[in-house]
Amino acid sequence: MGLIQRIIEAAGIATISVTLSRGISQKVKPPRAVYTGFPLGHPFAYPHQRFRQLQLLRLLLNYMETLETPGRIVVHNLTHDGDPEAHCVLCQGL
Repeated sequence: MGLIQRIIEAAGIATISVTLSRGISQKVKPPRAVYTGFPLGHPFAYPHQRFRQLQLLRLLLNYMETLETPGRIVVHNLTHDGDPEAHCVLCQGL
């Protein structure tokens, strides 16, 4: 994905990816990436976890605006249990 991202970025379009493998992303060096801690096959959380999916979407949109360092991989562990509203600052008011 990082190779495709660089081509799209060269055309002036900002990109960000969700990575399931920090090691591979560190080697490929995508322009922007977020590691969520979810297992393979679940890049956007588990099915029916609306709060986690919205949380990730809002994090991605936020980082699209704020990450300026190329090759940066942001690490978030979104797999913890508990009340989602207590942990999802960006999801408040939904």
